[in-house]
Amino acid sequence: IGHPEIFPLVLTTKTQEIFNCRVDEDVTEENCFKIIKKEDITQDLETRANISDFYPVRKVVLEYPGEELLVVFDAKFQYGQNFYIVASEEAKENLVKPPETAEEEEEKEGIEETLDPFKPLVPKPWVSLGSEKEVEEESVKENVTKIKFKISRVRRKFGAPIAFTDKNASHGTDGYVECTSYEDKTFSIKMLQKDVGLQIVPKVRETSTQTKWTYPKNAATQYCPRQLSEEEKAESLSSEKLKEFLTSVLLRVEIALQQNEIMNAFFDDWKALAEDKSSSDGKPDIYLKAHRSFTNQQYLKDRTISCVCWHPTISGIIAVSARQQLSYEEQVKLSNKSLLHQSVILFWSFSDPMHPQLILECPEDIYCFQFSLSDPNIIAAGCINGQVVLWDISQHGQNLQNEKPVADEGVNSDSEATAVAEVATKVSPGVMPSLTQVQQSSTEPPLLKYCAVSSIEYSHKKPITDIQWLPGHFEVRNNIIQLFCSSILFWDIPAIEHQEKPLSGVPDTSKHLDLSWKPLIKISLHEKDTNTEYGPIRIILRELHYCYKAPGKAKSLSAVKAPAKERPYTEISSSSSKNLEVLENISTNFFVGNEDGVIVYSDWKMKIDANSAKTTQKYSLHTETINTLQRSPFFKDTFLSIGGQNFAIWKEGVTNGPILQSSCSAGRYTAGQWSLARPGVFFIGRDDGNIDIWDLLKKTHEPSHFQNISKSVITFISPWTASPEQHFLAVSDNLGVLHVLEICQTLSHPSSNE
Repeated sequence: IGHPEIFPLVLTTKTQEIFNCRVDEDVTEENCFKIIKKEDITQDLETRANISDFYPVRKVVLEYPGEELLVVFDAKFQYGQNFYIVASEEAKENLVKPPETAEEEEEKEGIEETLDPFKPLVPKPWVSLGSEKEVEEESVKENVTKIKFKISRVRRKFGAPIAFTDKNASHGTDGYVECTSYEDKTFSIKMLQKDVGLQIVPKVRETSTQTKWTYPKNAATQYCPRQLSEEEKAESLSSEKLKEFLTSVLLRVEIALQQNEIMNAFFDDWKALAEDKSSSDGKPDIYLKAHRSFTNQQYLKDRTISCVCWHPTISGIIAVSARQQLSYEEQVKLSNKSLLHQSVILFWSFSDPMHPQLILECPEDIYCFQFSLSDPNIIAAGCINGQVVLWDISQHGQNLQNEKPVADEGVNSDSEATAVAEVATKVSPGVMPSLTQVQQSSTEPPLLKYCAVSSIEYSHKKPITDIQWLPGHFEVRNNIIQLFCSSILFWDIPAIEHQEKPLSGVPDTSKHLDLSWKPLIKISLHEKDTNTEYGPIRIILRELHYCYKAPGKAKSLSAVKAPAKERPYTEISSSSSKNLEVLENISTNFFVGNEDGVIVYSDWKMKIDANSAKTTQKYSLHTETINTLQRSPFFKDTFLSIGGQNFAIWKEGVTNGPILQSSCSAGRYTAGQWSLARPGVFFIGRDDGNIDIWDLLKKTHEPSHFQNISKSVITFISPWTASPEQHFLAVSDNLGVLHVLEICQTLSHPSSNE
């Protein structure tokens, strides 16, 4: 209606392709016009007849006076179809080139009127305002009569060759005239203005002083001894004046002895200067040199290394455990589920970095494990589901000590894949071979199954985040280990008798413990006056072993309300001490770090007296989970905590906070360890694959050096001392690669007073 020259029509996809007017390719909502020749449309009507899309408007096409028709894409279906055709030349011109409106013409005319035409600049006569007088005063005028000189020479000497020679100027009277400057007293010029620059500086004076010398003088003194009677001697010895004198002398002697301990008067400063070994440019050489690299495509591919431990007695042997690359939420969901893959602990040797020396089979993913302090053949580990696992590797200790020849390194992963393929052909089709079948049919190292695992019912309910062995004098009954999660469990391990002959199957040394092993003591850590337990924690015990030295006092720690038959373990609450006996003259303090980044400094022996001081301190310094809480190997009362983007150093007894706290770094700190050789050095791993080396003797506000180790997250750091001259640092990453780095001498040799 209102547009009789417009005829809507439907163009199918085939027609659009024929006339090159495809929607969103040839025509769009912005560029919607398409010019089609009348001859092409007539040819299409003759070819396809009534099936042509132009058949409904064939009369309009045939009667169109021009040679080209305008077809418009109607994206908004304004006329009811996807296209419409324009049946007149006037309408086509108006659509393609719309006429300007009256308002636009008026705006153009207004703009032209507002623009002034260019007018050339016309110079104007200069009007004096008095400035020419100033210019004339400042201008230089010649008021001195010039002296005229006339210099001539004989014409025959023009163009003659010149030969230069050396001679004394004072000897020649015609070639040298000295014009020395002199002061003309006839007139003097008074300087009216002068530019001077001044700068105030402190007055410096050099002086020296010396003791005033006095002339020598002869002098003589004569005296006689004073004889005291027995009564006078007794009175003098018992006088208060003598007692005060002796007291002051003894005090001064004590101060002098203390000062002698603080400052060694016989210290050789020249010898100490040689301890600072520097490079040629004067700066100390700080670096971590790559020594070995361990990985395995079969067991460590797409897995992250969770724990690294050096063998305590066999040099060059290192063990690693791996777990799935899961976030914290995924870890919580999988903590009570069995995993579909086989988890292992691998033993590597420096002599053969290509092949593991021993493989420990695990029931679940391992988060942490430790060698026993009294018997390195016993290994305890904590699983993701909260269970505790034991291994006895005594039958394979001799194999770990025997180094393999270098020629064995020729065996690669291809042979391992061949062994797996051979086993796969022997089992039923569609069934993957088990780890034991692969072990029996290949040349891989021995596979050792665990000898005992704790009962699921009485184990931890969350992943075990830390595990520690107590030394031999930490005894309740026998060897004990402690594991830390939202609660702390103490486990008793009976004496394991090692068999002399190797076992072909599962060791039965601790078979009676398998799936029936229960803890002795449970300690639940929760907020004061609430029932909310802490999340997964890391804990450091401060001299807790003193509680177990006396057999009589050890019983007080196990005392509970209910009989032992009714409960599988003894429960102790850290916020109540009603059932505990008072232990005197021991330190029972401990540090706890939880998943919320909170550091708790508390006491096993909680005070219930209302007048006593508060014994539990909480510090919220870290923004994320505490991943490292470690005691200094040199100071028993100094601790390092790492979590989130900062670290802190704590000292026992200092309750107002850490003694050193770092600023927030750009990335996250994921692991850390103290140096075993230098008290002021520790290493921190970051999520960008770098290792920060902190030397507190050099800098405390930033790391003294950092070095890139991996492209992935650093997951664990473990130092080891091979010899006094050789120190190593094991660093694992999220890609399943273990890097062994050699520490430079600057970081492994402490100064004499460090």
